[in-house]
Amino acid sequence: MTTIVNDDVRQLAALSAIDLSDDEISALQHDIDNILGYVKKLDELDTDGVEPTYQVTDLENVWREDEVEKSPVLDKLLELAPEHAKQQIKVSKVL
Repeated sequence: MTTIVNDDVRQLAALSAIDLSDDEISALQHDIDNILGYVKKLDELDTDGVEPTYQVTDLENVWREDEVEKSPVLDKLLELAPEHAKQQIKVSKVL
């Protein structure tokens, strides 16, 4: 197993744009070592014959037809606009 040293933690902190004190670096070094040790233990599990789990809730997408409905409110809004065409309000160019 790879041992995490202070320089590794400093590099991770620099990549993350985090300023750490020496005490924080030592604490994180210990925490990262523990996490990597736990992950190493997971490598020992026998997963032969275990199907990958892609989704655990058995939910499925419910699809519906995408139908355009004409809104009575749209006609009223278009009447209020100074200019409109093809059910769209014309506005001045803004740059």
